[in-house]
Amino acid sequence: MAYQPDADIVVGVDGSDESFAALKWAMRESSLTGQHVNAVFGWTHSWDMGSEPNSEEAWTNMRHDIAVQLREWVDKASEGVDFDPDSLKLTSVKASGTTALLQIGRNAQQIVVGRRSLGRVARWFLGSLSASLAESAEVPVTVVRVAGNEDESVTDDIANALTPVKETVHYVPSEGVVEESRRPVVVGVDGSETSRHALDFAMREAQLHDSPLHVLFCWQLKDLGVVPGYERAVAPIEVGQRRAEEILSGLMAGTALPEGLEVRTHAFHIPASKGLIAASRYASHLVVGSRGLSGLDAHFLGSVSRQIVNFAECNVTVVH
Repeated sequence: MAYQPDADIVVGVDGSDESFAALKWAMRESSLTGQHVNAVFGWTHSWDMGSEPNSEEAWTNMRHDIAVQLREWVDKASEGVDFDPDSLKLTSVKASGTTALLQIGRNAQQIVVGRRSLGRVARWFLGSLSASLAESAEVPVTVVRVAGNEDESVTDDIANALTPVKETVHYVPSEGVVEESRRPVVVGVDGSETSRHALDFAMREAQLHDSPLHVLFCWQLKDLGVVPGYERAVAPIEVGQRRAEEILSGLMAGTALPEGLEVRTHAFHIPASKGLIAASRYASHLVVGSRGLSGLDAHFLGSVSRQIVNFAECNVTVVH
């Protein structure tokens, strides 16, 4: 689907801290772009909505209660945010959150959700709602990370278990590594058409926030195709590195860079998910394409974008 800069930013809200973080992010984005924000609540009876109404009057009352609840959530999330209230839409629909966002957001500029934790073991086997949405949507999906989530609650225990000293030590989270104002937007590319769309999105995001853009090509030999001179042999790593840098240079040569945008490129010999998750610790925003594994491999191993959504240490946008 072609990029639609004037389309709505659609945000999923459900009363959770994650959804409030997503809504705040979308409002701040809207204050820079002038776009409308559509706050969407997909509700079902499993979400404490009570017994199913048995009359038209009861249905009307329930819709009213839902609208009031949605407004309260929006008012709470918008505290302290410089945002034009006229740019906000409120939408509630009887459907699961994912279904509602896919339906209402199919023509959006992007869909925004908060990253909801499942638990470390469950996430490996089941993934997350935000990752599933990012894989199913046809428009970009931004997953807003909530600082201090459950993964970080155990990192001090890990740090102390692995450090052979009696004094208590503390894991230093990503917020303490690089000042927020100096963090770049990072985009992962691989030369595919999808990664070109990701690069376009990342350039707009970096320009919008006056941030530098770092373009990363994380490669393995299988990603390079046929390396000239090694058609029937395995190319050495240094030859692969040169080939990767050529691919990256070719991609950038065919890209129209916005005037004044600071861009740096890097090619690293590392699996894409591992390299980009490492980069996320130093980024303000990570942008990736949805291209990855498919079929049984995706079911058991997870796509690159799914792993990044679940484990990145910054906000992530998955572009299709």
